Amino acid sequence: MKQNNIILNGIAASSGVAIGKVFVLEEDEFLVEKKEISGIQIKQELNRLKDAMDKTKIELEDNKKELSKVVGGNYAKIAAAHLLILNDPMVKNEVIKMIKEGVNAEYAIHKVVENFSKTFDLIDNDYFRERKHDLLDVAKKVMRNLLGKTKKSLSNLEEDSIVVAKTLTPADTVTMKEVLIKGFVTEIGGKTSHTALVAQSLEIPAVVGLKNITHQVKQGMSIIVDGNLGLVILDPSEETIENYKREHEIQISNKKELEKFKDLPAITTDGREVILGANIENPEEVRAALRHGANAVGLYRSEFMYLSRKTMPTEEEHYQNYSKVAKMMMPYEVIIRTIDLGGDKIARLGLMNVGREANPFMGLRAIRFCLKYPEIFKAQLKGILRASVHGNIKIMYPMISRIAEIKEANRILEQAKEELRKEGKKFREDIEVGVMIEVPSAAIISDVIAKEVDFLSIGTNDLIQYTMAVDRVNADVAHLYSPMHPAILRLLKTIIDSAHAAGKNVGMCGEMAGDPAYTVVLLGLGLDEFSMSAVQIPKVKKFIRNISKFEAKKLVEQLLSCSTMQEIDITMKKFKYRQNLL
Repeated sequence: MKQNNIILNGIAASSGVAIGKVFVLEEDEFLVEKKEISGIQIKQELNRLKDAMDKTKIELEDNKKELSKVVGGNYAKIAAAHLLILNDPMVKNEVIKMIKEGVNAEYAIHKVVENFSKTFDLIDNDYFRERKHDLLDVAKKVMRNLLGKTKKSLSNLEEDSIVVAKTLTPADTVTMKEVLIKGFVTEIGGKTSHTALVAQSLEIPAVVGLKNITHQVKQGMSIIVDGNLGLVILDPSEETIENYKREHEIQISNKKELEKFKDLPAITTDGREVILGANIENPEEVRAALRHGANAVGLYRSEFMYLSRKTMPTEEEHYQNYSKVAKMMMPYEVIIRTIDLGGDKIARLGLMNVGREANPFMGLRAIRFCLKYPEIFKAQLKGILRASVHGNIKIMYPMISRIAEIKEANRILEQAKEELRKEGKKFREDIEVGVMIEVPSAAIISDVIAKEVDFLSIGTNDLIQYTMAVDRVNADVAHLYSPMHPAILRLLKTIIDSAHAAGKNVGMCGEMAGDPAYTVVLLGLGLDEFSMSAVQIPKVKKFIRNISKFEAKKLVEQLLSCSTMQEIDITMKKFKYRQNLL
């Protein structure tokens, strides 16, 4: 008997629903054989490597132009990052070294990339761990050019195709948009992979991380991709298809409905107004933030200035970058988080020799790194200070765990101000300085911290996983990661109450702030500012405008009296039912 509705669980990489027919994009299989070479053969292999890399460089330059044309300069930087990987002296020199030691180019690339991949796997950060796939993409292109193989094309597919592949590049994703492919599924990758980010920008439904999916499907079979829940349904029944068609129509309708809220204030039914800001990574994202109704940049992740390059950004580069954002966002605030990277990432810029850490996620990173290398920190602070004359800029220190770190960071900030005075450069003397509360020790002493700074911002992603001792990207324990755990709710209340007692505003820039499921709880706790991915702003705004602060506060009082997750879940469901929010 024919089996219908084979449901597979993956990672929701790009929201939306797609219904269509499977097109399996078969992976290039390179049989890498080790060959020992010597004498003139070594020179020939080095020439083959150079020719292959030159061809790959042309491909990547073309990809950069195409990405820029279709999705803008922001995503064109992905191809620029691939170009940097191609030219990375660490990788290239290791390959050349192996060839000179007497092995063929293919084998040298295979072994060097394999070793670097193992290093990426040790990184305790899902974004940076995903960069392994960028290295593999580039290596695959070089290998293809070495062997004279032609890349498979997506351009001849039918419009109702859903691509199923082991992996896809950002350029593949752009091609899908051009030929109206409905969605895609991949075996590897995560929500922060470059391919997922491009898919989100182009609004192509996608599910990733489905191991062995290419072996579970057949060309032309029916498939549904649910990018909202991270589900893939193979061989769906007619009833399931009809249900998803209705779901798709509802989503289109909801998207049009949300457009109405773009320019409205985020104000509750009883008059409590909050700030809705956007989390951004570069100036190009400001337009999207404003387009979705943001009235602040609640988090500017400045560390992206340090990636995809070989040298440290200069003070002038910092100034130009932040000035652009400040001018575009006027009169709204722009909160710039100072560099939040570890020494292991900065070491590749060639300015210092930082040893590999066993646990970099709890090691020399963020404010700890900045205080150890104050000149790097000061260059960024001077750039921020100079840019402050062009808008409403604020400074935020990440990963604060004790008062001494704030005092030392402020001492360096004062040095930066004094140097600018001597240089005759203008800046705002009264620039506001805040900190991120993302470490339990900081949350516990948030009453003391609030007296030392101008504002607080809660980074729930780290705060929850540090408090719960849960790696949220570890499939075995990810289910234990919960923003609604009684301990987390009480910790959030402590932080928010501490800020308000000191007369300071408190915001949130973690994923919890952008999830409408938690909006009423955060309102009830008294959060002043929500900062999130720009696309989430209309959803959260709609929710805020349909609830009262009074009712939200009453709900939180009930939640804080709950001792288990089950009690909290029941209380939330009863509230949503009463408020007609289910």
